[in-house]
Amino acid sequence: MAWLLLAALLWIFVHVGISGSGLRGAIAGRIGEGAYRGVFSGLSFLTIALLVRAWGAAETTPLWTAPDWLRWILVLLMLPAFILFVAAVTKPNPTAIGGDRELGAEPRGIQRVTRHPMLWAFALWAFVHLVGNGDSAAIVFFGAFLVTALAGMPSIDAKLAARVPGAWLRLAATTSILPFGAIAAGRNRLVLAEIGWIPPVVGLVAWAALLHFHRSLFGVAPVLMGG
Repeated sequence: MAWLLLAALLWIFVHVGISGSGLRGAIAGRIGEGAYRGVFSGLSFLTIALLVRAWGAAETTPLWTAPDWLRWILVLLMLPAFILFVAAVTKPNPTAIGGDRELGAEPRGIQRVTRHPMLWAFALWAFVHLVGNGDSAAIVFFGAFLVTALAGMPSIDAKLAARVPGAWLRLAATTSILPFGAIAAGRNRLVLAEIGWIPPVVGLVAWAALLHFHRSLFGVAPVLMGG
């Protein structure tokens, strides 16, 4: 468990302590933006590999068992996670890496729902698996991803506000971190046609496929299906 804790802290430090702080600008200023992104990507791959390896080897303590009704809720929560993920990778987003050129455009599609669709996809994934597993190792492993996803949203916003304040004010006025927050507040509206058919259809197919093959891929079924 000690190695898992160390790997989780290292992951959080890289993504919050460096990328989410003034260290990012200082390092990028010295080595260049392109070099920084390369180093950051390398550190991300390294730390996630360490996390996965440490999780597989960690001794764990069961803390709770999710009842069947809760497991079904968790399974259903994974569906919007898949849809958000597909929407994030199929359309450019101003909060994504290299998305600065989208800042001047009117928010469209999934941006009307949330300006951080990718991070919400990871946050939902981490939360679902943390609750569903219910053991100490899962809390550390999935908790590390949950912390970085949730902390990353205001961190990215703060960096955009500092780098391009005018464009950021226009984006913030019509979008929200919380899904459907800007729509509920009357600052935007849901336009399903802009999201298109690819995110819901591909997300649904991927969700159903992973639900079906989860036991064979990971050794455990999220829910008991059939007799």
